[in-house]
Amino acid sequence: MSNNVPINSQGGSDLTAPTPQNTPLNQAPIAQGLSRPTVPDISEDAEEEGDVEGINAPGVQQAMLGLVQGRLADLVGKSSGYIESLPVEVKKSVEALKGVQVKQTDLQNQFKRECLELEKKYLELQKPLYERRNAIISGSSTATADEIEAGEAQSLKDDPDYTSLPKDNGSPAPIPEFWLTALRNHVGLADLITERDAGALKHLLDVRLSYLGAEDPKPGFKLTFVFEKNEFFDNEVLEKTYMYQEEVGYSGDFVYDRAIGTEIKWKDDKDLTKEFEIKKQRNKNTNRTRLVRKARPAESFFNFFYPPTPPSEDAIENGDIDEDDLEEIENKLEMDYQIGEDLKEKIIPRAVDYFTGKALEYDMLEEEDDEFDEIEEEDDDDDGFEDEV
Repeated sequence: MSNNVPINSQGGSDLTAPTPQNTPLNQAPIAQGLSRPTVPDISEDAEEEGDVEGINAPGVQQAMLGLVQGRLADLVGKSSGYIESLPVEVKKSVEALKGVQVKQTDLQNQFKRECLELEKKYLELQKPLYERRNAIISGSSTATADEIEAGEAQSLKDDPDYTSLPKDNGSPAPIPEFWLTALRNHVGLADLITERDAGALKHLLDVRLSYLGAEDPKPGFKLTFVFEKNEFFDNEVLEKTYMYQEEVGYSGDFVYDRAIGTEIKWKDDKDLTKEFEIKKQRNKNTNRTRLVRKARPAESFFNFFYPPTPPSEDAIENGDIDEDDLEEIENKLEMDYQIGEDLKEKIIPRAVDYFTGKALEYDMLEEEDDEFDEIEEEDDDDDGFEDEV
């Protein structure tokens, strides 16, 4: 299930679907279930070249690849019979190893919980800096000469051609549309923010991070979006809460459990998550027509506050959900969790880098690394069907 998404401690943007936590991970050599090619005899080696060309045709290769992948998928989670064939004395040792691993898992859980407490500690230490950042953005407090000097030193370090600002050209001013610009400069969020959304996000004053406390039912974190009064909705604060499962997942990371968003109190005709259309309806009896206003879902950044609901295990096991629908829900959940993680790990801590666009350089490098990984995987898949030169 997609709600079992392990949390990437590096805050990366990998949206690859993780292995479900309830999937058996049998390490038995599944290759034993496949027949291997043998050395051809003289008659096989002397077959016509046309047959070889037919096998190497792209369509045939694709069909063979699909057949092999399907066979491998059928074997996942199935026993090869090797473990069952071991002597009882060896089986006892295997069970003992499982007992040792239980203790390892307990320590891993403790390690992750302590890491979470360390994150909370340093967030508290950073809060005065976040408050100072917000004061400079809003203009409620003027930036000091020392702060400007430190910033220019960093700019010069990043770019040797940086030109220093004049010292006597007025005092620092508020930064308009800071958070709208920062969010738009994130590769994933840029695709979600529509022109209509921009009108509302111009009123975004601050984005804050907090962690759930001991009084909360589960560990997790909360994202808080603070708005000034605007013509779109009555809320001055919109929140999105992400909850973790109690125990870490198989990979040793916290696992997302679910997310909860604030219900947005839209003003009349201002709901950005809907589009309205006017349709004519004709009465069959009187032949009179009337205009009907209908709403339909619209793409919007504010759908972020209406997270998808994970299907229950029972619904999946009973086949109550269509496979295509399940895949769509999983993709939405993964995207939702990744955006929350990027806001937490990237955008909030380095907001000025997203505002200036500096962070884009690093995000693009990450994307290029992911693309190269995909290319390498594709090359590996093709190796079995390439001719030797």
